[in-house]
Amino acid sequence: MTQKKHWYDYLWIFSSLYLILGFFNILFAWIGLLCFFIPLIIAVFWGRKSYCQRYCGRGQLFQLIGGNFGLSRKKDVPQWMKSKIFRYGFLIFFFAMFFIMLWSTYLVFSGGQDLNQVVTLIWTFKLPWHWAYHGTLFHQGVAQFAFGFYSVMLTSTVLGMLTMILFKPRSWCVYCPMGTMTQLICKAKNHKSVPGCDM
Repeated sequence: MTQKKHWYDYLWIFSSLYLILGFFNILFAWIGLLCFFIPLIIAVFWGRKSYCQRYCGRGQLFQLIGGNFGLSRKKDVPQWMKSKIFRYGFLIFFFAMFFIMLWSTYLVFSGGQDLNQVVTLIWTFKLPWHWAYHGTLFHQGVAQFAFGFYSVMLTSTVLGMLTMILFKPRSWCVYCPMGTMTQLICKAKNHKSVPGCDM
């Protein structure tokens, strides 16, 4: 029997469209903030990880490509990748890179640095992305944040794709920084391990 589809089962379209739009106009990268704030809001107010379980379009995209299209080896994720040391370490590293991005944005806003029209992939490879910025009425700092944030989103997508191929389709969910952070929040809110909080 075919399971009835809900509107949130199609959020993978949103994730795909986000990456495509950011290729043509970098300012669309700001929309990605929804993927940061919505999981946190759900975790803080309801003490649940329902965003990860139901509304994460990126996880759906990995499941579609890796599972439905058969591009995943479907192997178990190694234990070290599931460990708290790795997950918390990756969370700290991820936010360190995020704050460096915010610092670059501040420098552009303050006039201490020119707009850098590049997308940095895996925090290392700088890809020219000048065609995606056409100038706006906003300060160039707005565009600098967009370039940085799109770098974060593209990098996490690439990492997710790599682990999708090597392991199970949604292996990224094991060490996703937002998943780790919302797990910590909902455990603290509920003062115990609850269904939907464990990874």
